[in-house]
Amino acid sequence: MAKPAILLVDDDPGVLHAIDRDIRRRYGSDYRILRAGSGAEALELLKHVRLRNEAVALILTDQRMPQMDGVTLLEQAKELYPDARRVLLTAYADTDVAIQAINSVRLDYYLVKPWDPPEEQLYPVLQDLLDDWRADFRPLFEGVRVIGHRWSPQTHQIKDFLTRNLIPYQWLDIEASAEAGRLLEQVDLIEKPLPIVLLQDGTILVQPAITQLAEKVGLQTHAGQPFYDLVIVGAGPAGLAAAVYGASEGLRTVLIEREAPGGQAGTSSRIENYLGFPVGLSGADLTRRAVAQARRFGVEVLAPQEVVGLRAEGAYRFLKLGDGSELRSYALVVATGVSYRTLNVPGVERLTGAGIYYGAAMTEAMSCQDTDVFIVGGANSAGQAAMYFSRYARTVTMLVRADSLAKSMSQYLIDEIGRTENIVVRTRTEVQEAHGETSLQALTLMNAETGETQTVPATALFIFIGAMPCTEWLGDTVQRDKQGFVLTGSDLYVAGKPGRTPDRPPFLLETSMPGVFAAGDVRLGSIKRVASGVGEGSIAIQFVHRYLAEVR
Repeated sequence: MAKPAILLVDDDPGVLHAIDRDIRRRYGSDYRILRAGSGAEALELLKHVRLRNEAVALILTDQRMPQMDGVTLLEQAKELYPDARRVLLTAYADTDVAIQAINSVRLDYYLVKPWDPPEEQLYPVLQDLLDDWRADFRPLFEGVRVIGHRWSPQTHQIKDFLTRNLIPYQWLDIEASAEAGRLLEQVDLIEKPLPIVLLQDGTILVQPAITQLAEKVGLQTHAGQPFYDLVIVGAGPAGLAAAVYGASEGLRTVLIEREAPGGQAGTSSRIENYLGFPVGLSGADLTRRAVAQARRFGVEVLAPQEVVGLRAEGAYRFLKLGDGSELRSYALVVATGVSYRTLNVPGVERLTGAGIYYGAAMTEAMSCQDTDVFIVGGANSAGQAAMYFSRYARTVTMLVRADSLAKSMSQYLIDEIGRTENIVVRTRTEVQEAHGETSLQALTLMNAETGETQTVPATALFIFIGAMPCTEWLGDTVQRDKQGFVLTGSDLYVAGKPGRTPDRPPFLLETSMPGVFAAGDVRLGSIKRVASGVGEGSIAIQFVHRYLAEVR
């Protein structure tokens, strides 16, 4: 945590130097000593410190200064730092002004110049004031702050990006937080369009693109070298496992993720059937541990970065990235997973990000406090989300097309949902329309058996209705089925000729292009479980080694 600041203000350089010397000698180890030569300079300095969300413990200013006197400065500074202790430095003739300031700006103390010796005239006074400030001080949040509207899709995108990339941030809702409006006014941002992101170093980002935000918060988006032994596309459980095993076994490895590490599993509120965690763990915890483990073995993690094309040239595999650059490697593991299918009913596309969300969207959980939440879907991801939101929402209603949860959900989740009083399961029910101008306000539901419709008030809808593989970027370079899932191993023969150059059968997880492997949900026939993805990612590395032995 940054040290609290003491601000010293005087237009006389000699006096400012003297007070700075005495204050720094006594308090320099515990406080940052800032100085300004005028009231205007002091206010600009305080605004910059406010942007960084750092604390100011005490302001000591001379009274007689041109353009802005000390009392006026303290009055304006009180808007920025109302809890800072205020001390006026005066000549004997200004004592009446100082006494009046005790009431007008709640002056804490005034000192008559000169203050020698400081051990008697200065330090005892300031020490009492600083002790009082310390007693009431609560450490300020250090990190990224996001100011915006709850119902803004761009604001939701920024919050979701920071959350999924495990970057701590403070959310300030302009409609619910008095602090948000006050901060924008104090630092002259009230006319700027939202969302606004404030970084720890004082940088201001107005409606930033995700790529811009990623670079500013220190994420790596560009590869450190042009060639690797192994490139892994997709940082879900399968990709992270492949990265850990590949790098730990000596392969120069880079992991590329277009959104955030963890994939869909990373958004899960609770994974309760993962081996070795009897009380379960969140997707964010699993992701954090896996990313740290991969980096410890030397894996480069590029996120957000998108792969847009693949081509082969002899023993090398070339990946074209979204920024126009190209990476070269011997082997490639495709672990891009799947993305949620869209709900194609009136109103949903328009209100996505403004009350309607795909996936768990845990960034919105606190906003659902004491509201009625609706969830579309009946598989494990929907059940885990229902359990998570039940901690905050007044009610959680699951809308399931099937006649029961048993067809697609694990029994342990069905049992937990049955024991949770504020979760309601409506089977044979579909969403017909979403209503609302700037945010979701109501849903029209239809009973698939009777055809009866009902419109109910709603402010939050979370959608989990199956998934599509993220393989568009592969084009015709590797064989896929009609849905886009990648064919591997013996499935290539089932589909027809494998169309391979080397005169050997494909390895278990190898695609139609030698040296290109697929693992996890993106692969045809995979088991959609976290443990399965981790297993396939680790197994793929064994076949990568066998392939590398061939090409080398």
